[in-house]
Amino acid sequence: MDKTININLGGLLLRINEDAYHILHDYLQSINLKFHNTPGGNETIDDIESRIAEIFQSQKGQAGVITKENVEEMMGIIGNPEDFDLSDNEEHDRESSNRHKSLFRNSENAVIAGVCGGIGAYLNTDPVWIRLLFIIFTFVFGIGLLVYLALWIAVPSAVSGSQKREMYGEGPNYAMPGRNKNYHESRTAGALTEFFNVIGKILFIIVRIFLIAFGVVLVAFGFLALLTFLMVFILRYPWAFSTGALGTGLFYVPDFLSYIVTPNLVGWISVLMVIVVSLPLLAFIYGGIRLIFWFRVKDGIIWFCGFIIWIVSTAALSIMLFNEGISFAETGYTMSRQYLDSAPDTLYIRAGKTLSGLNYDEQISLPGDDYNTIYISSGKKEVYFRAKLSILDNEEDNSAIVEIRKRSSGRSRIDARRKSEQLIYNYRISGNTVFLDEYFTIPPDKKWSFDLVSVRVRIPEGTVVYMDKTTEDLYYSRHYSHYYNEDSENRFWLMTEDGFRHTRSHRRIK
Repeated sequence: MDKTININLGGLLLRINEDAYHILHDYLQSINLKFHNTPGGNETIDDIESRIAEIFQSQKGQAGVITKENVEEMMGIIGNPEDFDLSDNEEHDRESSNRHKSLFRNSENAVIAGVCGGIGAYLNTDPVWIRLLFIIFTFVFGIGLLVYLALWIAVPSAVSGSQKREMYGEGPNYAMPGRNKNYHESRTAGALTEFFNVIGKILFIIVRIFLIAFGVVLVAFGFLALLTFLMVFILRYPWAFSTGALGTGLFYVPDFLSYIVTPNLVGWISVLMVIVVSLPLLAFIYGGIRLIFWFRVKDGIIWFCGFIIWIVSTAALSIMLFNEGISFAETGYTMSRQYLDSAPDTLYIRAGKTLSGLNYDEQISLPGDDYNTIYISSGKKEVYFRAKLSILDNEEDNSAIVEIRKRSSGRSRIDARRKSEQLIYNYRISGNTVFLDEYFTIPPDKKWSFDLVSVRVRIPEGTVVYMDKTTEDLYYSRHYSHYYNEDSENRFWLMTEDGFRHTRSHRRIK
């Protein structure tokens, strides 16, 4: 049985039998003697060894062992060291290699992205002239810059040995970089190349500074936005709908969500909202980190999967929200009317149940007046809204009437009317006194549908009305939000032919 030897060639571990090893050893020594004293000789030797290793790997050998026949076949492909000079056959190699070339970006001869270096290798010309053409056409409506960017995106970079062979051509002496450049640099071209290299380095530094700054912004924005979102939506940190002009109403977003969408969809919508918001913010953070540290990693599949998940989640969330939005498409009303036994000379309007008597946990102030404030009792899982109070002249007859008008939204007017009938509001009449609750509520396990309860008290002209502070506040909020009556003993109003008027003066709040 032939003795085998383990060798490391071109970064690859190979097994070779003893006879083949001696032949390969002599061959590599000849190559070393040929190039060790030449400029770039060490790099040339390394490239030849890498090429030999690739050939051996493609041959596989017998049971994975490199044989004498494999070495002789390799030598036929690479050639003898004394034949590596291209002076006699340079033109023939150039013609044959052109038939096997492919366009790549040349990272070994790059100022920015290697586009011009790749075109130069493909056309067998000095890249400096290609760079000059791009610069000239850049001043013609930016055509050069646009073409360069397009090629940067469309043309791959030559990274592997096979790609580099395709870029330069499949000549037998490719393994010797520096000998495959099928052009001769002039002094002018060399000077221009150095100039472009300096300009490229300066541009690279400027671009890197800009990318680092942009990356810092992306990371900071993504982190702060994600932290805020998690604190509000996941950790239930209180957040205000508005501050200042609209007042401060603290609430928990998930809790509020459970009152405006169908209860069995709250969980799904919450999860989808987390995905739709969090994935772009995580992408900002990760992209910013990559821009700052400029590291390369094969993460295309991660980006693709994340994008697909985000698209699917966004589509599902949009469908759910659209379906929920349809439930607010139409508005419906119901109205009930109750007459007082007789029209009194003086009508007393007093508060029944008040908001101050409720143990609500959260208060949400939506844009608008006080009637757009929502009071939430998390323990009872109930929401409360202020009722509206209007006092009108009964022009039909001399009777006193209490009208309760309820409004809701729904998929259709019939659906909206059905919802309005379910609103819970209480009042009662006792003699010449009307007791009105300050608030109304929606049935348990029902969602908010822009509900509203309006109380309209119709009285004949000449009737005096007394309102306590709570009911007067309801009326003020409706009609005179800029006034406030400080006189607790004189809350008397009079229905006149010119409208409902207070019998005492008002003081405007400053």
